Amino acid sequence: MESKNISKGILNAVLQLALISLGVFLLMELSIIVIYLIVAAVISLIGRPIVLFLKRKLKFSNLLATTVSLLVLGGVLFGIISLFIPLVIQQGENLSLLNLNELEENLEKLIEEIKLFFKISNSSIEQYSSLNNIFNVENLGVIPDFLNYLLSTLGSFTAGLFSVTFISFFLLKDSHILENAILVFVNDKNEGQLKKSFEKIKNLLSRYFLGLFLQISILLIIYSIVLLIFGIKNAIVIAFLCALLNLIPYIGPLIGAVLMIFLTMTSNLEADFSSVILPKTLYVMIGFGIGQLIDNFFSQPMIFSKSVKSHPLEIFIVILVGGTLLGASGMIVAIPLYTALKVILKAFLSENKIVKSLTQDL
Repeated sequence: MESKNISKGILNAVLQLALISLGVFLLMELSIIVIYLIVAAVISLIGRPIVLFLKRKLKFSNLLATTVSLLVLGGVLFGIISLFIPLVIQQGENLSLLNLNELEENLEKLIEEIKLFFKISNSSIEQYSSLNNIFNVENLGVIPDFLNYLLSTLGSFTAGLFSVTFISFFLLKDSHILENAILVFVNDKNEGQLKKSFEKIKNLLSRYFLGLFLQISILLIIYSIVLLIFGIKNAIVIAFLCALLNLIPYIGPLIGAVLMIFLTMTSNLEADFSSVILPKTLYVMIGFGIGQLIDNFFSQPMIFSKSVKSHPLEIFIVILVGGTLLGASGMIVAIPLYTALKVILKAFLSENKIVKSLTQDL
């Protein structure tokens, strides 16, 4: 009898390992579908408060509330994309009228003025090659390949957009569909606790993503005002890009600062460096710094304290771990994953001393 139990245990262990291996293999092979599911889940969490408001306050039906919520989110996305259309059109016009020799002279003049102002010797920086090399006739053969790549990317984007929209609709309409799929693999005695955990995770992450949207909006307004005051071309688009980069913790604001400095300086290539370009860039960076101070001392503490309910040092360590493991994408998803893990740990290991100390505010 004992040997039979041992054999049965070994067989079960082998089956479990086989199932886990199969699951990992499928996740790797179907990674694009997993990405669609994650994006759709995030969209459903952002749209969930809108659905609840429409259903509870305006007495919309579930189907109508879901449809209206998706239309609102789609309208916001369309509005964001439409910001870039004038920039693309303008850049196309500029390219058609582009004088490469004049552009090269302006850039070389700017570099020389920077070197003279900061007393940088020629030997301390690398010499830039002529821009004409980029437009060499021999390189024109890449144009058909680029067009094929562009069409392929456009097709993939269209398929991805349709898939994410379709999945998001049903995740919003039937909010428990994902939970029920997970509960199939859970024991009946743990089902109740897990359902409560899912509900709490959805509430916390919905508030977190809405908080991020508010954070980006505040930075967008501040950056736009600063850039418009100093007459920087495409101010709203630049402000949006720099605000969006703030979603990458710690590294994003640095990239945004470099981008804003570069675009501010290149938008005034024809002006004098010491009397126009440098002062204007310094004023823009002061405005950028004010935006960052408001974000660091107002927006972020409000988001973390009211949504994920974690200490700033705790958040910092979690982001560092996420960045070390998965790079920039890990830094972005670290806080939502950590929040979900805390809720689940509190539900099942609430008596554990470490878990109790980490989840006392939940």
